[in-house]
Amino acid sequence: MARILNKHKQTNTSLKRKVFVGMSGGVDSSVSAALLQRQGYDVTGVFIKVWQPDFAPCPWREERLDAMRVAAHLRIPFLTFDFEKEYKQYVVDYMIAEYRAGRTPNPDVMCNKSVKFGIFLEKAHQMGADFIATGHYARILQDDNSHKLLTGNDENKDQSYFLWTLTQEQLAHTLFPVGPFHKDEVRKYARDFGLSNADKKDSQGICFMGKLNIKEFLAHFVKTSPGNVLDTDGTIIGTHDGALFYTIGERHGFTVKKQKRNEAPRYVVNKDMENNTITVCPRIRETARENHTIELGAVNWISDIPTAGKVYYARTRYRQKLFPCTVTDSSGSWAVVPQAPYEQEAPGQSLVLYDGNICLGGGIIA
Repeated sequence: MARILNKHKQTNTSLKRKVFVGMSGGVDSSVSAALLQRQGYDVTGVFIKVWQPDFAPCPWREERLDAMRVAAHLRIPFLTFDFEKEYKQYVVDYMIAEYRAGRTPNPDVMCNKSVKFGIFLEKAHQMGADFIATGHYARILQDDNSHKLLTGNDENKDQSYFLWTLTQEQLAHTLFPVGPFHKDEVRKYARDFGLSNADKKDSQGICFMGKLNIKEFLAHFVKTSPGNVLDTDGTIIGTHDGALFYTIGERHGFTVKKQKRNEAPRYVVNKDMENNTITVCPRIRETARENHTIELGAVNWISDIPTAGKVYYARTRYRQKLFPCTVTDSSGSWAVVPQAPYEQEAPGQSLVLYDGNICLGGGIIA
C-alpha cells in the first residue's frame, strides 16, 4: 500500500529514529525540525557552511545564529558541517565553467545533488542518522519498495524542479516535512511553535550564497568585453556587456538603440560566443517551433522510465508554466518533443518531466 511520508502527526514508527535536519536559518527548515520533533524523531539540527566569495556580503553568521536560536528553543543538538571545499568544487566551479562555455547553469540543482543529498547525507549516515530532512516543498510517496518524488502541495512553492537528480537510495533516507503544507500554514506552525524566525522573509538567489549580481560575480573569474546586439536579420541594433552573461529567453541587461517607448520587449534567442554577439527578437514567449526536439544529457529517472508516445508535462526553468510533451529514447539518448508553445529553452538548464504530480526526473538541456 502506498503512503506519503512526512505527515505531522506523531506515529510510533518514528520513535527513536534519528534525523539530521539541514537548518539554514529560514522558517521552512526550522518548522521541519519542529514537526519531526513532534512526531517523535530524535532530531539534530545541522547548519551547512559553504564557500562564500570574499568580495560579496557574507550573511552566513547571521543565518547560523538564527538556526542556533531555533535549535536552542526546541532543545535539540546543533552541529555545523563545513563543506566549503566541496561546495566550491561542485557548485561554484561548475557554475563558472558553464557560463564560460556560453551555457546557463543551475547551481541549485547541483547543490542538492552534490551537497545536501550528497556529502551531507553521507556524513549524517556516518554519524548514525537514519534520515536527513530539509525544508523543501516536495513530498515522497513510498509504494512497496519504490519511492516516488511528488510535487509540494503548495503549487507556488513547489521545489521538485530542483530535486530531479535524486535517487531511490537518497529518497529512502530523506524527509520533506513541510511538503504537504502551504507556506501560510508553515508560518502558522512557526508561530505556534514559538519560533523566532516565524516572519522571516524567504531567502532569494543561489543556493546558500543568496542573491548575487551574476555580472559582478563572474567578472572576478572570467574576462569579458562588450559586444553587439543583433536582430534576427543580423543587423546591429544595440550593445551588451558580454555574451556569456545572458540566458536564452532573457529580456534585460542589454541596450537596444532607438527603441520606441511602447515597443514590445525583446528576448535573447541566440548567443554567439566566438563573435561575442547576442540575437534578440520580440514575443519569444509566444513562439512555438514545429517538430523541435530538446536533446537531454545526464538524464536521471527517479522511479519510472518514461514511455515513448505518452504525453507528459515538462518545464525548463523554475516556475515556468508546464507544457505538454512526448519523450523519445534512441539508443539511450533521450529527447523531449514539445506539443504546444513554450518558453524557449537554454542549453545547460534542467528540463524536468512530470506525470501528474509525480516528478519523473529530467536531464540537462544539450
